[in-house]
Amino acid sequence: MARKDELLEEFQEEMATTRRVLERVPDGRGDWKPHAKSFSLEHLAQLVSRMPGWIGQTLRETSLDLGAGAGYSSETTTTLLKGFDANVADTRSAIQAVEDGDWGVMWALRHGDLELMSAPRWKVVRMHMSHLVHHRAQLGVYLRLLDVPVPSMYGPTADEPWSG
Repeated sequence: MARKDELLEEFQEEMATTRRVLERVPDGRGDWKPHAKSFSLEHLAQLVSRMPGWIGQTLRETSLDLGAGAGYSSETTTTLLKGFDANVADTRSAIQAVEDGDWGVMWALRHGDLELMSAPRWKVVRMHMSHLVHHRAQLGVYLRLLDVPVPSMYGPTADEPWSG
């Protein structure tokens, strides 16, 4: 199986799970934080909504300038889901279009003129997937602390046990 086919299969599975978690984010609680040093719920949910697009951007471009980004805002869950769905569709197209030789192309994360990191695309894509799963898990903890039912991710939860 080609690398892009393996990635596409994993991406589709992880995005279905991520969408189930994102769907549960309650509106009206955006400024809630479990701790003073934590992201707010709205910041974390918006990050999870946008992160799938990072993979497509990595496959199409050779760098990203964090200094040029739009910051965070307060959005409804419906708006976050629309953005998430658009990011997933765009990245699915980027994965389908990638050629074998594109995986080794160097990609850089910048902040203005400062290069923060550089790595081959394949490694950056893996990092983005891991990073997204990490923040999705954080979002699951936020849901639990807000007494919102937590969906199954890799197995049963107290709210969604396996039936058998």
